[in-house]
Amino acid sequence: CTIEPNIGVVNVPDERLKRLEEIVNPERVQPATVEIVDIAGLVRGASKGEGLGNQFLANIRETDAIIHVLRCFDNDNIIHVDTTIDPIRDKETIDIELQLKDLETVEKRLERVKRTAKTGNKEAQTELEILLKIHATLLQAKSVRTIVFGEKEEEFVKTLQLITSKPVLYVCNVDENSAVNGNDYVTKVKEAVANEDAEIIILAVGTEADINELEDYEERQMFLADIGLHEPGASKLIRAAYKLLNLQTYFTAGVKEVRAWTIHIGDTAPQAAGVIHTDFEKGFIRAEVIKYSDYVALGSEAKVKVAGKLSVEGKEYIVQ
Repeated sequence: CTIEPNIGVVNVPDERLKRLEEIVNPERVQPATVEIVDIAGLVRGASKGEGLGNQFLANIRETDAIIHVLRCFDNDNIIHVDTTIDPIRDKETIDIELQLKDLETVEKRLERVKRTAKTGNKEAQTELEILLKIHATLLQAKSVRTIVFGEKEEEFVKTLQLITSKPVLYVCNVDENSAVNGNDYVTKVKEAVANEDAEIIILAVGTEADINELEDYEERQMFLADIGLHEPGASKLIRAAYKLLNLQTYFTAGVKEVRAWTIHIGDTAPQAAGVIHTDFEKGFIRAEVIKYSDYVALGSEAKVKVAGKLSVEGKEYIVQ
């Protein structure tokens, strides 16, 4: 019920960083991070400004993806705003509010584009077609991410900043007994989002919060193993969010620092260099690349060179 969103910057868990640290023994280690914004709950009518509607929608518009936590457990001690437990209804409540907000955005844009399109402006006519397609989809209570756009269309849709075009990760919040295999609620959620191109993960948030209270790492691992889990849910969540955003990691390793750099899947060598410094992208000549598996197997940069495993890549190289 807070007004201001809570922002958490979370390290992306990565076993490879630990291995690199053991080999290089650097002064510092810098993992990749994801910024997670916990936004206040949304009520019916938010698109018309009910509750914290307008502020909520402004906060959510600035994110790259949405993590939607759905209640998938029964517990009479924890009340639900709609009295009964129904994750599909909860999902739809949010969806409808976000769709209504997008509809408002699209209708405003349609008014302007229709006028320009009438003058015979080719670009406006193309935009009009896309806007009408989005408008029709939203009127059917479907989100924009269910539409398949061409590359050129995609560029225009991005400028609209529509909330329901963002990728979504559904987190089914379950009880302890359902932590591994889920339950009937989870099955219903999976069926409901089958056409949405969204990710789903199962977390027993309450149980994991209790486990996190334990100070001893070994003890925490033991309790996780007891409920059938290999790692904390936070790790699973962050990796899923990273994947959802189409992100990946590459590493630089030296005595000063071992560091994970975040890039998009499909980025070229100059783009990856630009993440370190924009000058590296502008003045890019070549990249010397070592595969992580070769580095770990051989144990040092010098040995990698001797084994002929260091490759020199140009501007077209897609970073792995």
